[in-house]
Amino acid sequence: MQSPTISYLTKVQFGVGALADLPEVMANVGITRPLVVTDQPLVELGFVSRLGLEQPSVFADIQSNPTENSVHAGLEVFRESGCDGFIALGGGSPIDAAKAMGILATHEMKLEEAAYIRGGLQRITSNMPPLIAIPTTAGTGTEVGRGSLVTMASGQKLAIISPHIIPNWSIADPELTLNLPPTLTAATGMDALSHCIETAISRVYNPVAEGIALDGLRRGWENLKTAFENPYDIAARSEMMMCAMQGALSFQKGLGLVHSISHPLGALKTRSLHHGTLNSVLMPHVLRFNEADCRLALDKICSLLGIAGGVVGLAQELTNYSDSMELPLSLSAMGVENSDLVGIEALAVADHCSLTNPREVTEDGVAEVLKAAF
Repeated sequence: MQSPTISYLTKVQFGVGALADLPEVMANVGITRPLVVTDQPLVELGFVSRLGLEQPSVFADIQSNPTENSVHAGLEVFRESGCDGFIALGGGSPIDAAKAMGILATHEMKLEEAAYIRGGLQRITSNMPPLIAIPTTAGTGTEVGRGSLVTMASGQKLAIISPHIIPNWSIADPELTLNLPPTLTAATGMDALSHCIETAISRVYNPVAEGIALDGLRRGWENLKTAFENPYDIAARSEMMMCAMQGALSFQKGLGLVHSISHPLGALKTRSLHHGTLNSVLMPHVLRFNEADCRLALDKICSLLGIAGGVVGLAQELTNYSDSMELPLSLSAMGVENSDLVGIEALAVADHCSLTNPREVTEDGVAEVLKAAF
């Protein structure tokens, strides 16, 4: 391998030029006929060609929030092409979709039966086709994560969680993020920051994950604005890619109400709402909502980032941070209407992330946050 290998939950080739290690990584995981799962813009930008594969099978019909229909369509290509593994290339959507395809390739079940709230954790086994993840954004961290988010045919956005869907190997090459537009740099970066913050304040006791989350938060806070303003700053891009990975490595500690609300909003059929932007809008309001139940954890974050004024100061700084990158600051600014919020309270309470939120999540509590964020 030409790049350093980081081994924690899975193996990661990390660093500038790490993509050159793909042939060796494929050999190590046993992939000879991959299905490249990606999206059409990345195909058009030549990212698939950069993999250096000879006439690979490609499935590029992936939306910004992957759907059950696209998972089944990709699985059909996987089987018809005689593929023996997946290479997921892109942001969180292609990687999450490839994880879901892998489950259905080897398990006799409906995709919704794999969802965490449907008992999927017990159903998913280690019998999975090999998966290599190659992120082109620095946000979800799903390249090292045990989760996959899919909007089911029912319209509900559900999380599939299992250690068996963590990619066998990932290649995190910051050069692949250099052409990311500023708006996506900001939105995906705020997604990574939200992961670090929510896991750090989660009610679950896991000092190891907490330490990783706080270190990732520091990296992201110090480098996201630089990556936004200077897209070709490879050092800032590298730090953001590590921040995203650390946020996902901390998922062992659990997320919270930011994600409980952003999941059903992201599944709206009437809107196309970016997950990271939703998290950016919701985060200040959720922190205020949670303050009394995680004040010590919030004080740690404020101290780490050099922010005065407790949760009020932290919430304001997060708002200012988003505003400085020209992200919307409210749900209405994202195009959400009051009619879109019908039923969101119940869906948020049922979301798996509510279980690890510092404060008990109720429909009234969700309504309070939605009103403040609107």
